[in-house]
Amino acid sequence: MIFRLKDFFSLNNIRFHKSKTGVNFYALAGVGGMIYDAKVNALKGTGSYQADFNGIQNGSWKTRKDTKDAIKNALDDSYESDAESYGDRRPKLFGQTFKPVIHFGAGVAFKLSNRVNLAIEDRFTVANDDLLDGQRWAEQVAPGSNVLTQNYDNYNFASIGLNINLGSKAVQPLWWQNPLDYAYQEIRKPKYMILPKPVLPDADGDGVTDQFDQEQTPQGCPVDSHGVSLDTDGDGVPDCRDKEKITPTTWQPVDADGVGKAPCPDSTCFEAYMMKRGGDCAATLGALPSVSFSSNTSTALSADAKALLASIAARLRQSPECKVVVTSYCSSTKAQQQRAWDRVNVIIRYMVESEGISGDRFYWQIGQEGGDCNTVDFRGATDQDTGLPTTVPNPNLGRGK
Repeated sequence: MIFRLKDFFSLNNIRFHKSKTGVNFYALAGVGGMIYDAKVNALKGTGSYQADFNGIQNGSWKTRKDTKDAIKNALDDSYESDAESYGDRRPKLFGQTFKPVIHFGAGVAFKLSNRVNLAIEDRFTVANDDLLDGQRWAEQVAPGSNVLTQNYDNYNFASIGLNINLGSKAVQPLWWQNPLDYAYQEIRKPKYMILPKPVLPDADGDGVTDQFDQEQTPQGCPVDSHGVSLDTDGDGVPDCRDKEKITPTTWQPVDADGVGKAPCPDSTCFEAYMMKRGGDCAATLGALPSVSFSSNTSTALSADAKALLASIAARLRQSPECKVVVTSYCSSTKAQQQRAWDRVNVIIRYMVESEGISGDRFYWQIGQEGGDCNTVDFRGATDQDTGLPTTVPNPNLGRGK
């Protein structure tokens, strides 16, 4: 009985000049173990072969073959007697002698189909044991010498096999595969890399294709990357119609031509202006809604969140002198700190880019305590409020989407 662990070595799958091949030459090597229990044919029934062998020895035999045939005919093929063994000097497995062995060999396989291949293989096994056949052959090193040596028993096994890959999901062995086969197929006759002919209509001619264009822009108006008319000062009047392209926030709202109304320039109205700018903003803007995020990792704005931000932006346009405090909560971990910063940042960026509200009208308050970790609150600012944009707290930390 033999068990073995072996590995195959094939040069077939690095023959990059051929996408397919029908012949594979390979080598194999491995280690294993064997157990054996040799028997010899020492008895004829319950008796001895001595009389039979004496007759052959005393007879008139012409050739060596005649002698071998006579001996073979005399034997009864019973193999009833234990052969010579090492006894307990060698390890046992299942009561039989155990011996480690080494295998090596080579073969050639012929691919008949993706599921069937024919293999011719020759494997040589080195056992380093002289009793596999039950007989220890001792030879003299030189005539007349008392020094004996052993001839170790090894064996060779040649085979022809038909290998079949069974099962509906069976695949052919990797040594039949060429790693560049897919590339060869696609270069020769593309199947998966065929791209449709690009269709890039631009109905309003603003340079942004319709599939990305968020606005049908009047002719001649410059647009941003979303196809929306540029509004540099965020006053709600596109630059192409704005007669005052840079209108200070405190001068808004503006008229139809984008021209704002300057505040009182002298001290007679300064106190009233400051009061309106600061302490009255909470009353002027009223209670502002909060924006909730869906999970602890999300920074994406939902449709409901965008609708709430649009309502806040409308109030800010009606009260251009007011600023807003944007507050996020929770900062006990780096992940919470980063998430709190990301959410305030995405809201203010949306208000600037999509609603046209100037960024200097927002105060940042990041990672405060006492609120819901998934909620961002808004309130009218007072004279005591501060909060400039901060740097990213943990720039190397992965952000949620």
